[in-house]
Amino acid sequence: MAENAEAQGSEKVSIGSELIIPVAAFFFTIYYFITIWNAPWTAQVAAFIVGSILLFLVVLIVIKSVRSLSSGEGELNFNNLVNPKSFIPKRLGLLALTIGYIFIVPSLGFTITTFLFLSMAMLVLSDFRKKRLIFALAATLSLGGYLLFIVAFKTRFPAGPFETFMKGFF
Repeated sequence: MAENAEAQGSEKVSIGSELIIPVAAFFFTIYYFITIWNAPWTAQVAAFIVGSILLFLVVLIVIKSVRSLSSGEGELNFNNLVNPKSFIPKRLGLLALTIGYIFIVPSLGFTITTFLFLSMAMLVLSDFRKKRLIFALAATLSLGGYLLFIVAFKTRFPAGPFETFMKGFF
C-alpha cells in the first residue's frame, strides 16, 4: 500500500496534455485579433481586453510548464490525454457535441445552439445528475451570451428562431 502511494507521488505531470488548450487559446486569440481589425472601436477595445487576459493566462501556464519541466516534475508527453481510459467516452462525446455545434449553429442560431451544447456537455460531464441546475445554468449562460454579444456588442452571430423573435424587442 505504501509502495503504491509512493509510486503515485513520484509520477510526473504530463505537460504536453496540459498545453493543448493554452496553445489552441493562443492561436484563437491571434485569429480573434485579426478578425476584429476593421470592427468598431468599442468591439476592438473589448476584444483587446479579453484577448489580452487570455494571452496573459497562456503565458502563466507556459511559465508553470517550463518550471515543471526544468525541475523534473513534468514530462513533455500526452499521457493524460488517453488516461484514464474510462474518460475516453466522455471526451469523444464532448468532441461530437462540439462538431455538432459547428454544423447546427447556422440553422438554429447562436442562442438555442449554445443552450443545447452547454446543457448536453454539462449533462455528459456530470453523469446526467443535477439536471435542473444544469438547464438553469445553460439558459443563463446562453441568454447572457445573447445579451452581451448580439445585443450589446452587435456581433453578427448566426441568427435562428430565437434571435429572429427577439429582434423586435431590441
